[in-house]
Amino acid sequence: MRLVLLGLPTVVLVGYFGWIAWLGRESAPPSRCHGTAVHGDLVHGRRLPYSGENFRTYSLLGYLTGRTFMHGTVRDAVLSGYARVARRRPEFRYVYGESSWPWGGSLWPHRTHANGTSVDFFVPLRTRAGEVAEMPASVFNQLGYSISFDNAGRSGDLQIDFEAMAMHLAELDRAAREQGIRIRRVIFDSHLQPHLFATGEGAKLSGRLPFLGKAWVRHDQHYHVDFAVPCG
Repeated sequence: MRLVLLGLPTVVLVGYFGWIAWLGRESAPPSRCHGTAVHGDLVHGRRLPYSGENFRTYSLLGYLTGRTFMHGTVRDAVLSGYARVARRRPEFRYVYGESSWPWGGSLWPHRTHANGTSVDFFVPLRTRAGEVAEMPASVFNQLGYSISFDNAGRSGDLQIDFEAMAMHLAELDRAAREQGIRIRRVIFDSHLQPHLFATGEGAKLSGRLPFLGKAWVRHDQHYHVDFAVPCG
């Protein structure tokens, strides 16, 4: 039998991915966060499954390298929020983006995401024909983060599904409160917010959730959610 030896780069990659998987194990102690979303760290981070009934991650590469970890309580709230939407509107589909390293700290190019209390969610989409679609993330569009939408929420044949987004935020807010935390801030493009608030579910959000008026970077292809979690 011929013996095939793995090259050093392959061994290193396999070892790293295995270590990342081990860091996210459910048997670890509860998560702890320190500092702020800008300057902080995370201990015993957890992450969402790669995919679920109505959601998936934005990138296999981002998932494997460990850019989707978060505080365990935040993870539980996000999972519960997706489950709540699935019961109400099973046809909706969602894509989540980046959150934190397993240990927290700076997550370039993000300004925040340092302590596992921040999560990016890509906007849910439909085609111009009304069919449910998903964010086409790839290495050619910075894993979805460089896709741009106009002030009406359109990008080529794709249109932001503001109703699906509003329902997700509403159920995420309810799920967070059940976990004993809350949504501290939502960052979403100020030109697109009126379309969100014009939906039935969205009309309730403007007075219930704090939306940032204008962000340092345009958030049109995703909405950034900061959770209020007690951090040491």
